[in-house]
Amino acid sequence: MTTDTHCPILLVEDDSTMARVYVEYLAGDPYDVTHVETGRDALDAMAADVPDIILLDVKLPDMSGFDILRHVGEKGLGSDVIVITGHGSMNVAIEAMQLGARDFLVKPFNKERLLYTLRNTLERQRLDRIVTTYRDEIDRHQYGGFIGSSLSMQGVYRIIDNAARSKATVFITGESGTGKEVCAEAIHAQSARADKPFIAINCSAIPKDLMESEIFGHVKGAFTSAVSNRKGAAGMADGGTLFLDEICEMDPALQPKLLRFLQTGSFVSVGSSQTVSVDVRIICATNRDPLAEVAAGRFREDLYYRLHVLPIDLPPLNEREGDVIEIAKHFLSVYSREENKSFNGFAPEVEATFRRFPWPGNVRQLQNVIRNIVVLNDGEEVLGSMLPAPLDGGAALPLAPTPPVPGAPPVRPVAAAAAQSKSDESTIIPLAELEREAIEMAVSICEGNVPRAAHFLGISAATIYRKRAAWKEMQDLKASPA
Repeated sequence: MTTDTHCPILLVEDDSTMARVYVEYLAGDPYDVTHVETGRDALDAMAADVPDIILLDVKLPDMSGFDILRHVGEKGLGSDVIVITGHGSMNVAIEAMQLGARDFLVKPFNKERLLYTLRNTLERQRLDRIVTTYRDEIDRHQYGGFIGSSLSMQGVYRIIDNAARSKATVFITGESGTGKEVCAEAIHAQSARADKPFIAINCSAIPKDLMESEIFGHVKGAFTSAVSNRKGAAGMADGGTLFLDEICEMDPALQPKLLRFLQTGSFVSVGSSQTVSVDVRIICATNRDPLAEVAAGRFREDLYYRLHVLPIDLPPLNEREGDVIEIAKHFLSVYSREENKSFNGFAPEVEATFRRFPWPGNVRQLQNVIRNIVVLNDGEEVLGSMLPAPLDGGAALPLAPTPPVPGAPPVRPVAAAAAQSKSDESTIIPLAELEREAIEMAVSICEGNVPRAAHFLGISAATIYRKRAAWKEMQDLKASPA
């Protein structure tokens, strides 16, 4: 429907004399009236430009006005129809209302009656738009893969709406498990690039030696394992969106090349001399504080400002008001269907537990909890006795601590290491060793729960797994016979 000052009205009336009277009634008021005399002309006029209001005489020379009314409803045109009936034709008016007419006028009617009916119809249109806006933009319970209607998420939905219409780079921040990739996919799906590729790269899950090839591709023979040409993520995302997750984990040596790609839209594959230009929108994400990474020298400041154009900060689950129950019900329904279980809700004490729990692993942790419940139990209602640790009220189930790397020196408390004499250079501990000690101590304190240790260390779990694998590989190399 139009938002212009003048309201477009289609008058369908075969009596030209009466039509002139109605048009005269509306002269001087904010209405643009188009008059047609037949049903065929009315259908053609609606096809050319859908009016806000249709004043429809039900008796037409070539068809019934009810046919016009049905056409408006079947096509979902959104026009409000006011039916004009003869005196004593209340049954006709009632039938018209049942078919979707907004109101009716009984001949003969005066100017005041017509204007009152039109104003009343326009006011109801205005209220309908308010309700629609509230439902679609203010009170959304699902959006682009997200579940939840909290005020904090309504704000996120609105930012995604605006970001999707733009070509600017988006920088998503938020704790692990808050749905950063879901957010990136929602932006892509709402954008003009929705029919083009969405390519995701996790910068923390790929060894730094292979990251350049993963993003920009390589040619055959570029390195030992390059047995054929390979298109990288930037090339595959041409015309679409490239999502760089855990961007702050990117090797500093690769950051200048990414910056140049962002500035020029072009790149050179590993081992090649040919420049390739692509049209790619960049969305990146991190669970770290990017400015802190810049201050620490691990992330280039110029790259940060090139990427940080449209920031989106995803709130943790414990700050999303009642969303935890909406999300839990969604996962319960999905997993119950998958596992052929009969769950259809939660007991009140379970909902209360969900609301109290801090959810350090955010939506991902809640998802795993619901799957655990569904796989191991059955019934119409999830009971408190079905909750896994640590939601069952007891201590978390102990996880076997990950064994230390064979042959590695014992882990020493970092505080104790820092307290060693500063005057004796032989006691200085390399920074890499201190990092290993901090990680192993955190994992030990968390009883082997790597994701929980990562949460308290402020890094991703993938980083811990990658570093521990590297330490073990190095130890194995040292232990292997010469």
